[in-house]
Amino acid sequence: MNSIWSVFTKPWAELPGDELGKLVAGLGFTGAEIPVRDTAYVTASTAEKVLPRFTEQLRDAGVEPISIASGLDESTFAAAAAAGVPMIRIMAELGPDGYAASVRRNREQLEAAAGFVAQYGVQVGVQPHHGKFVASTLGVVQLLDGLPEQFKVVWDAAHDVLAGGDPGVTLELAKERLGIVNLKNVTYVRTEPTGDVGGAWKPWFVQGTEGLANWSKVFATLRTMGWDGPICLTGQYSDASVSVADRLTIDLRAARAAAG
Repeated sequence: MNSIWSVFTKPWAELPGDELGKLVAGLGFTGAEIPVRDTAYVTASTAEKVLPRFTEQLRDAGVEPISIASGLDESTFAAAAAAGVPMIRIMAELGPDGYAASVRRNREQLEAAAGFVAQYGVQVGVQPHHGKFVASTLGVVQLLDGLPEQFKVVWDAAHDVLAGGDPGVTLELAKERLGIVNLKNVTYVRTEPTGDVGGAWKPWFVQGTEGLANWSKVFATLRTMGWDGPICLTGQYSDASVSVADRLTIDLRAARAAAG
């Protein structure tokens, strides 16, 4: 595959661009998703000023920014455009008013952002996420139905399997809007008994070879589709006893082998 092999740089969110670029390139990646958040080196309030130089430093190290994880304010679109970052990634959050009302609200927010998408030439990628978000690939595809083609699905192997998905089905569902393929893996572990009848399990994010999501099937499906867009390893692991960098090195090797 000719995909950009990218990594979500959240584990090193506080690093400046020159240090981050060297670290990411040293791990073998040629792309990066950058968090633009209050807890990161680049914040929403500083992005217009800081992000262009930050991404320039990444590119100097041979690392191409594929997206930022942030919000949909106009200033964020302007910052992404100035920095040459093609996509803003978000999730569709569910509120206490219920699923249907939450989906309507998310749709209205996406429709409101359509003008910025057109003005700045920056895509919006919506990622399914288990829990209090639109959790399934199909749910995100339906959320985006009828919006301009610049609204994309960020498919995620772990969250897809947590929602009961099969990559052979869900990647095909997302094919026309597929923007990024996220790779991480997950299983379940027991929690402390609460007295409830059942339910004493929680998601536990693990190495690619140890989880429920079948990465080999992911790449087999992508090959059948002829898709060669960015692949992003998200660097999410529940056990902190091994460094994220070491885990990512192992998972990048496994992913490349699965990709063929």
